Amino acid sequence: MEQLKYEAFKTKYKIDLNQQQESAVTETEGAVLLLAVPGSGKTTVLVSRLGYMIYCKGIMPEKILTVTYTVAATQDMKNRFEKKFGSEVSDRLTFRTINGISYKILQYFGEITGKSVYDVADKELPGIIQNLFRTVTGTFATENDCKMIQTGITYVKNMRLGKAEIKKQDFGVEDFYRIYELYCDELKKLKKIDYDDQMVYALRILEQYPQVLEYFQDKYLYFCVDEAQDTSKIQHDMITLLSAKSRNLFMVGDEDQSIYGFRAAYPQALISFEKRFPDAKVLYMEANYRSREEIVKVADKFIQSNQNRHQKSMRSKRAAGGCVKKIAVKNRSHQFQYLIKVARENQREIAILYRNNESALPLIDVLSREGIPYRIRNTDMTFFSHPVVRDLSDFIKFALDQSDADTFLRIYFKMGAGISKVAAEYAVNHNRGSNSLIETLLNECDLPPYSVKQCRSLLTHFKHMLNENAGKAIYRVLHYMGYQDYMDSRSMDQGKAEILKILGDQIQSIADFLIRLEELKGIMNSGTTNFHSNLILSTIHSSKGLEYERVYLADVLDGILPGMEEPKGKNASSQERNLYEEERRLFYVGMTRAKQELYIFTFENGSTSRFSKDIFMIPDQKRAPVANLKNSSYNRPLWSGLK
Repeated sequence: MEQLKYEAFKTKYKIDLNQQQESAVTETEGAVLLLAVPGSGKTTVLVSRLGYMIYCKGIMPEKILTVTYTVAATQDMKNRFEKKFGSEVSDRLTFRTINGISYKILQYFGEITGKSVYDVADKELPGIIQNLFRTVTGTFATENDCKMIQTGITYVKNMRLGKAEIKKQDFGVEDFYRIYELYCDELKKLKKIDYDDQMVYALRILEQYPQVLEYFQDKYLYFCVDEAQDTSKIQHDMITLLSAKSRNLFMVGDEDQSIYGFRAAYPQALISFEKRFPDAKVLYMEANYRSREEIVKVADKFIQSNQNRHQKSMRSKRAAGGCVKKIAVKNRSHQFQYLIKVARENQREIAILYRNNESALPLIDVLSREGIPYRIRNTDMTFFSHPVVRDLSDFIKFALDQSDADTFLRIYFKMGAGISKVAAEYAVNHNRGSNSLIETLLNECDLPPYSVKQCRSLLTHFKHMLNENAGKAIYRVLHYMGYQDYMDSRSMDQGKAEILKILGDQIQSIADFLIRLEELKGIMNSGTTNFHSNLILSTIHSSKGLEYERVYLADVLDGILPGMEEPKGKNASSQERNLYEEERRLFYVGMTRAKQELYIFTFENGSTSRFSKDIFMIPDQKRAPVANLKNSSYNRPLWSGLK
């Protein structure tokens, strides 16, 4: 293959790069870390660098391994290279995810040893987890339980945690370690592995079988790693081992955009890169080509508050003409009303970004009622199986049928009436026909005076729930029927109750509310979307790597984003500080999706995000509790419109 001079290479392939980008393209030997700010042309540089290595340096394409974070990114990178340099060379390059590399390692190991490689369990995993959860806890696993267990398993394996370390972790699941042990045993019995095991066993083989390691170290002499801030500890360890012989490791990423800590993303590998590779070169791409100057300046100043990062500054290559504006609303419900008004009047591309999938529900509820088209990126069904949502739904079900024994047994101890298990079971076993189980308690059980008083009160509340809208009924359950105290005692998610309250305010009867919840579940499950709509709903996580003309950052409230208080003082652990810095990074990623206009909500009720206050220099004010829904504005329908 003809080797070109760099200037001839640029001319032939129409490559136009700034000075920092050119440095990244031409630095091909040794360990190199490229820190690329949002919108800096990272993929363009990666593709150009591959072309430079082949056409200017004479490196054989077969000796280059490019590692991407997702299968979609792998195909996109290959397509972009092929479009620029042609399919002949593109077909000789290797683009793989870490799991793709791991599979090749396992396959080669099987070939040279004659040992069979276990198949990857995929469809079987949910059933395995559900069965093990029931075995350990005695209860059925919800979709929410299964998701937390799977996330925990992925975290454990990717962080290479030992038994003692696993037991210190809080994955939000009772007896997680026992479930994890049984899960690993079950896979061994079935002679199966999961996708995380692919990496675990591949790395173990590389560490224990020198001939396998040597084969792959000789096969690939140049390693390019994209989205390095999102890769996990085990992935970094594998890449480091594979590149140890050639020492030609090119890592591209930005610790400021590392937002997948719950999936075991390990940005520390970027921060400590110079320590692990003493002769490493650290390069920067600090020019943002995506966003207007106003957005870049605000976002850069915001992220500078993080300490655990390389010192770099983002600058815009676009002129002024954009905006960063706050939208001051009274409370969360008013925020949704404002966004519905925007959706009704919208003629241009806008993205409404939020942290949690549930934040889209009040919007989807109204958009679907009114037939307003929208696109939604990524949906999550765990909201509907969350304990708070199930409990509040059960209170409503019981109000509609107070002889429902199964529902009563799920909630009697959550009513704040001091009802014992013995009394509850007695009422169920001795109830006659369709009589109220609470009346049976009062008439036939020897209850303490406090329980008698509370049960009489509960009867009154359940009666009133039948004649009020669902929002008021949910408020009643929270604040007059003991459930708020139950949530507080267990530090349960207050935000779920608030979303239900906002949804309930649109529905006049509690029976219709249960029907609407099922409808919304169906809408979310089907992924209803209109690919031609210019209204996009997305979590910030799902929007990473994308860009939009106008961005609205919604539900940026203390307790949601950030989801924790800022750790201060000498007693704050490094883990707490790292978690808080990831919260800031998530907000930053949301900000830097905007090309022209960025709008951030602030709230008069005192729940404004700490980060929003930093951006707009808002003084601290007394924060209203998340569950304080007394404001009458919560009872205004979202479709009532705003003037």
